[in-house]
Formats: sequence, C-alpha cells, structure tokens
Amino acid sequence: MIEINKSTIASWDRFYRANFINSLSGFKSVSLIGTKSKDGIPNLAIFSNIVHLGADPAMIGFINRPKAAAPDTIRNIEDTSIYTMNHIHPGMIQQAHQTSAKYDASVNEFEAVGLDMLWRHDCAAPFVKDSYIQYQLSLSDIIPIPSNGTFLVTGYIESVYLKEDYREPDGFLPLDQYQSVTSLGIDGYYQTEKIVRLPYARP
Repeated sequence: MIEINKSTIASWDRFYRANFINSLSGFKSVSLIGTKSKDGIPNLAIFSNIVHLGADPAMIGFINRPKAAAPDTIRNIEDTSIYTMNHIHPGMIQQAHQTSAKYDASVNEFEAVGLDMLWRHDCAAPFVKDSYIQYQLSLSDIIPIPSNGTFLVTGYIESVYLKEDYREPDGFLPLDQYQSVTSLGIDGYYQTEKIVRLPYARP
C-alpha cells in the first residue's frame, strides 16, 4: 500500500493538491444553486458539497468557500434568505460546470452559460428550468468555519418539484431514474446506478 503523508501533501503544487484532496472524500452530490441579488440580478453557481442535515425539520446544508473567492451566492442568500437547488443531468453538464467561472456580480449566469430560468410565484429566487429535481430553501443559519474561512449555510426545504414521480412506496427517491449526476474532485462528473437497497440494520 502507498503511504502519502501530510508533509508530502503540503509540498505538492496547489492545483495537484486540490485535485487529490477533493477526490479523496469520494463522490459527492452536485447541484446548481439559484439566487437573486437585492438589485434583482439572478445568479447561478455550481456546488458539490451539499449535505442532508435532517428530515424533521427538512434541512439541507452546503459549504460556501471564503467570501473573497465566492461572494455572490452567500451574499444573495444573506440579503434575501431564499435560494433554490437544482439537480444536474447529463444534458446540462457543460453549462452547469461553466457557472464555476468567476463572473462579475452584475452578470446573469443563466444567460451567460445558456440555461433557462424558471420563476414561480411563491419564490423570490430562480429555478433552473431544465433541471429534473428542484427545491426551494429558506435560510436557517450561516455558520463560519474559522479554520479555513469557509461557511456552512443551512436552510429549510420549503417546496420540492419533480419532473416525474419516481418515488418508491416508502418515500425513497431513486436519483438514477432522474439521471442526476454526481461529482468527483473539482471537475469530474459521473452517472450513478443503484446496486442494492438493504433493510434497516439492527443488532
């Protein structure tokens, strides 16, 4: 087995190190987060560090990088408290990835990358029209992580929209049937296939 220690990792070129460490944590959910600035400018950005926080109340969290590197999404959420998450399918990977570019705050990323907005009357933030799974969130907390300057942003799920109803009888949502992609590292995208569902484990 190959051993790679902390000092070796620290000696690597920063892009090599970023690719390696981002891959090490495994496959991750990836979604497009839609927001709107207080000046009314739509914003769209890809995030691959989204995590389930609880089902009662229904909450989802994501990690926002330091504000100097990624200010727009977190600022818009701070200002409006409303945002959307939108799953990515293979037909929109190129456009979704392009949202990782550092556009000026005055730029509408939907238009810049060629994705259509969808507005719903009860939501102040835009959805991605072509996404097969979309949900609206309201801000719960923005929690600073002092050790690296990032933020854990937590939100309550307000509503969910499914293009088709593939729910299983117990509520399980088979994301492979929605073609939802997952990510690895900084720029790798994968499709998934269910291997098995196992019964609730007991001693």
